Amino acid sequence: MMQVEVLPDPASLARAGAKHFVALATTAIVARGRFTVALSGGETPRGMHAELARPPFLDQVDWPRVHVFWSDERCVPPDRPGSSFRMARETLLDRVPLPAANIHRMRGEIEPQRAAAQYEQELREFFAGSSERTASGDAGEPPRFDLILLGMGEDGHTASLFPGTPALRELRRWVMAHYVEKLDAWRITLTLPVINAAADVMFLVSGAKKAETLRRVLVDPAPAGAEGLPARMVAPTAGRVVWLVDTPAAALVRD
Repeated sequence: MMQVEVLPDPASLARAGAKHFVALATTAIVARGRFTVALSGGETPRGMHAELARPPFLDQVDWPRVHVFWSDERCVPPDRPGSSFRMARETLLDRVPLPAANIHRMRGEIEPQRAAAQYEQELREFFAGSSERTASGDAGEPPRFDLILLGMGEDGHTASLFPGTPALRELRRWVMAHYVEKLDAWRITLTLPVINAAADVMFLVSGAKKAETLRRVLVDPAPAGAEGLPARMVAPTAGRVVWLVDTPAAALVRD
């Protein structure tokens, strides 16, 4: 199931994202005693983080029952400006009563392949024996996050899944490290099987520069080469995708 919500400006987008986060956290904690969320990097989530870190949203989340993961990470130390963990720590994690043990970061400072393997093992251990599995319940199946937060680049990439890269075809691994030639950099990312196993996926998209790509993702008929637009490949098998987009980004998809 897909839902598209258009907000007038980035501030409204941030508040809508925080509202969805709180609602999903509340539901998950009531049902299972915890809320599992994978955060994204980039600039767009900053506003939502700021909303979550202050009233009224701050007081509406049972933070000690929230477990924070990441959808992807740059291969840099956690104190560097490019680190997704650093951005989340500065804008959200240090501002809410979240236990340190509930923060599960990707270790971008170590060798990329080892970091990916370690993160996959952490996911397997954390979700082992829990009800947060895919519908099959098979221990070999990906975990079922309550929420995965994603952005979308102007090229249609999401998480660190870039157009035409082998990571888009990965079916076995839950976490993958790969060299992104266009960036001349290594990235660590959740793979599509994990993203598409989530109960909810929420995209935050802002800005006129992304309008054409968003139109191609949401409006154009799916092409044979869907790998050219990784964001289009996000389609949870038993969950929901919510697109929260501001008016400039939605300029070419609105009626």
